[in-house]
Amino acid sequence: MDFSDSPDEAAFRAKAREWLEANATLRDGSEKAQDHFMARDADEVARARDWQARKADAGWAGLTWPSAFGGRDATPIEQVIWNQEEGRYAVPPNAFLIGIGLVGPTVMIHGTDDQKASVLPRALTGEDIWCQLFSEPAAGSDLAGIRTRARRDGDDWVISGQKVWTSGAHYSSHGILLARTDTQVPKHRGMTMFLVDMSDPAIETRSIRQISGSASFNEVFIDDLRVPDSARLGGESDGWKVALTTLMNERFSISVGRASGGARAEELIALAARVERNGRPAIEDGEVRAQLADFIARQRGLEFTSYRVMTSLSRGEAPGEEGSIGKLLLGKLRQEMGAFGMELAGAGAGISAATGDDVARWRNEYLTAPGNRIAGGSDEIQRTIIGERILGLPPEIRVDKDVAFSEL
Repeated sequence: MDFSDSPDEAAFRAKAREWLEANATLRDGSEKAQDHFMARDADEVARARDWQARKADAGWAGLTWPSAFGGRDATPIEQVIWNQEEGRYAVPPNAFLIGIGLVGPTVMIHGTDDQKASVLPRALTGEDIWCQLFSEPAAGSDLAGIRTRARRDGDDWVISGQKVWTSGAHYSSHGILLARTDTQVPKHRGMTMFLVDMSDPAIETRSIRQISGSASFNEVFIDDLRVPDSARLGGESDGWKVALTTLMNERFSISVGRASGGARAEELIALAARVERNGRPAIEDGEVRAQLADFIARQRGLEFTSYRVMTSLSRGEAPGEEGSIGKLLLGKLRQEMGAFGMELAGAGAGISAATGDDVARWRNEYLTAPGNRIAGGSDEIQRTIIGERILGLPPEIRVDKDVAFSEL
């Protein structure tokens, strides 16, 4: 296969590069590519909003969105090209990944005309930042086991419960929330999706300090949050169907969205050239070279596999179960590369308090990488999806499949 740019893709790349050269600053050699999406402080949120607004004004935001919703009707490959080019510049984190990559496409499919008009433009310009209120203390991988309740009260819904591991909730303006609305049916059939305002006093957000020292995840407590029925996304008790749309877009964003810009293996090569092993540059060590070659091969394999998914998207198909393959493999690969980076950085990497150097860089990667194997669905969930929906293996035995949630 020929993965070089077609004439149209080359023209798109040239336009993207021209705009970026005029509006952003190239990263210097010490700065890694921007591949995270969570802002670290209020200043970074403000800079991210400004950058998003500039992109939207110039037509570079929501590239693959239909033009009817403010997008560019770009192909998935063109989105990859943009990611590659933008990754060369010192730009703020993409704090709008959830809003543009997950919420927007879900609203396009399941939302009313009013919801599309109110949600999509503001997500595109960065005026609104969205979070995903799915996981709960007793419902992580088993998302259908959620206990947050929404009861009907006239023309309103009253929601109470707790969510956890909510990325960016502490600076998000809005959230997409899954709640249980019927306990007398099996768990997958009694949920409803809502669009909520995170500034409502009935919502309390508490940041969770992670082992890496960052606090990008949150607990979210909802105490009698009252929302109008117009905030319901999709049909009553159709929440699982709506959630699957969101989850498929999430897995696609994780697996395919990072395939274009992850310079992880390249960063390890640069590190191996700077540090020593047995009195000589580590890059000259045979075992190190073999491990680096393995990482490069796996990274490229993930990239090429992602192109198959993007081919389906270019034909107008929705992202499907194939995204689970990339998501499963990417999490494991990043964890192994983080561990190898720590090994190359030296014996003191695990206890050093240094910041801004190789030690800090790979210590942070080592401590945060395991979370990638949980976010968007754990490894076990991805294997089940691959086995049942791609390989056609017999489904996992589910004793609670036809049991009312109230009896579980």
